[in-house]
Amino acid sequence: MKKSLITLILSGGIVLGAYAQDSRFISQNDFTKAAEQTVNGVVSIKSFATPSQRQTYGQDYYSDPFFDFFFGSPRGRRQQPKQEEPKQQQLGLGSGVIISEDGYIVTNNHVVAEAERLEVTLNDNRNFEATVIGTDPTTDLALLKINAPDLHIIPMGNSENLKVGEWVIAVGNPFGFTSTVTSGIVSAKARNISSSTGMPSTGGIESYIQTDAAVNRGNSGGALVNLDGELVGINTAIYSQTGAYAGCSFAIPTSIVQKVVSDLKEYGAVQRAYLGIRFVEVTPELIQEKGIKNISAGIYVVQVEDRSAALDAGLTEGDVIVEINGYPIRSTAELQETIARQSPGDDVEICFYRNGNKQSTSATLRNNHGDLTLSRPDNSSSLGASFTAVNPDTAQRLGIRSGVEVSEIKQGGRFSEANIRQGFIILSINNQRVTKPEDIETLYKLYTNTNSQMEPVWFISGIYPTGKSAYYAVPLKD
Repeated sequence: MKKSLITLILSGGIVLGAYAQDSRFISQNDFTKAAEQTVNGVVSIKSFATPSQRQTYGQDYYSDPFFDFFFGSPRGRRQQPKQEEPKQQQLGLGSGVIISEDGYIVTNNHVVAEAERLEVTLNDNRNFEATVIGTDPTTDLALLKINAPDLHIIPMGNSENLKVGEWVIAVGNPFGFTSTVTSGIVSAKARNISSSTGMPSTGGIESYIQTDAAVNRGNSGGALVNLDGELVGINTAIYSQTGAYAGCSFAIPTSIVQKVVSDLKEYGAVQRAYLGIRFVEVTPELIQEKGIKNISAGIYVVQVEDRSAALDAGLTEGDVIVEINGYPIRSTAELQETIARQSPGDDVEICFYRNGNKQSTSATLRNNHGDLTLSRPDNSSSLGASFTAVNPDTAQRLGIRSGVEVSEIKQGGRFSEANIRQGFIILSINNQRVTKPEDIETLYKLYTNTNSQMEPVWFISGIYPTGKSAYYAVPLKD
């Protein structure tokens, strides 16, 4: 028996329907109008990176900078042939949606993760280099920007207005086939893939729009639009036994996309709110076990965390949350989506049941540290340091080929907390040679990517201008 897989889709056939949710005949013109309005607003995104060259002692040790430092050049030895610098290779192919005339593009985080360079191709075949404004692995969203004139944007729609059974179309680049349009209906809303399938959670926010519009590898980051040509979701994943389209596709709703994009633009990081509870969904078994009265669905509070909004609001173990800000809360996905629209400091009205009695309370949401401070961008700026290439004269004097000098240290950053001092020259990070400042950002993305199997900590080897070698351990996440 084959095991089903959740596949993140890095890009077809149009299946035209017959009847809409209100039983009116859907003509071909309804689809063509929406397609014409959106196809030019979806781009192809190619990601490129240089294959990492992991060096270990005993392998190519003559080229290791520490060999030269401790032992000097191997006089009388045959000069080792110079190795060619590895060239960038294409990592993957995905899609993106132009959301503003000044060049902002929203896509999936997994489309751009680990990329050193991003190339965006418009539907008119123009190519542009893209800059990453910010990423949010928790929702699997990323915001890019290109400098280009005459851009076609897709207007932002309201995913809250979508109805199950409503027609939608998906636009993207499956398998590299650019500007592909497929159609389907909204199969479900607020779908949590992990809880629905019993598969392990991705650890992120899961409240998807489920459709049967055909999407495949390369559609990731593409547009899900309604028949008015409005963006209602970003295509992200499929559920399949084979890894190919099997009738279940999932998109991040614009109710979440708008919040993430706004925060990434303004702060460089998402300002995520937390209620501060541990919970389970109400089930018939739980109702019988706990003696829950007068309700059949909701979120059962298992534990209220210290220094949390829930604690201040007076919630306790055994309460069942059924509504927040007027939105019904019947599942994990609905709770996640409702809270994901908020920021630390926002007030929410919570309706809940306690001992069978309906009650309400207000809560001021906080961040994951239990306060209202702003989150830091998840990029190398959190290191709290500036970097420059080592001066050639300094490199010659110290007997090293290359390195990256820490030119500035800011208090409160990770380098400051690790006691790294200004002037320190980084030679390697986790045994990977560092030769230019750009290597710092590349390695930061590599080790902080949520899909990476690598521990988010750096073991840094280097040398001070005085000739003193030093080693530091720098955790990259709190």
